[in-house]
Order: sequence, then structure tokens, then C-alpha cells
Amino acid sequence: MSNGEDFNTQVIEEFRANAGRVGGPFAGAPLVLLHHRGRKSGREFTAPMMYLQDEDDADTTYVFASKGGAPTNPDWYFNLLDAGRATVEVGTQTYDVEVREITGADRDRVYAEQARRYPGFAEYERKTAGVRTIPVLALTRIRS
Repeated sequence: MSNGEDFNTQVIEEFRANAGRVGGPFAGAPLVLLHHRGRKSGREFTAPMMYLQDEDDADTTYVFASKGGAPTNPDWYFNLLDAGRATVEVGTQTYDVEVREITGADRDRVYAEQARRYPGFAEYERKTAGVRTIPVLALTRIRS
């Protein structure tokens, strides 16, 4: 297991043991566990990540393909776009979501709010300036 997988496993275990709350770099931040399938491998993955709740729609949350400001998008981003759906864990709830990328002014508004709340996201954007625009995905709960 790589250091990144090791770290994610620890975060996932802590998340599940504490009803969605964790310490370390995610202490106090809203965290979601995003379940997705590899588009090439077919393997199941779970990725912990920070999210932003839509202020007007309780069924929609936003996640950010920042990859810590790396020059490339994370694999989970491509997996989600390919599938169009995923499963999330938020707190003690698990549910299915529809995935769509938001772009343009809507993307900029949502990303700016996340960067205002969590300055690390502003730093990620500085690192990727001129290389890539960090994608923002809307995850909308599927109600049966």
C-alpha cells in the first residue's frame, strides 16, 4: 500500500468510527467519502475529500479535483465523469448521487467560496495557474 493509500485508509476508518468527523488536516472540515469504480481497472475505490454544501439545495454538494495543486487531474475525477453516478458517505448517511461538472461563472463562484473558507484551495489554484483549471463537480442526491 502506498503512503497515500495508507493515509486514506486511516482517514476512512476514523471517519466511520466518529460519524464523519476526523482530525489531522481535515479537523473541523466537512468531509465526504466518495465511492467510485475505476473506469479502466473496474476496481472499487473510496476517496475522502472535503466538500462544500450548496447553499440553496440541500441535495447538492460540490467536490474539487484539486489533487493538492498538482498539474494533472486526479483519477477519481475521470472515473466520476465516465460513470455519471457515485455513492457517498456523509456523516452516518450513505446514498447515491448523480455527477455533473460545473463550469464557467458557476464553477468560479463555487470554487471562490471554497477557497475563502479553506485557504489551502486558493493555494492549489495558484499552483495550477496557467496549467489547468481545477474542476468542480456537483454531486446531487438521487431520491427514490
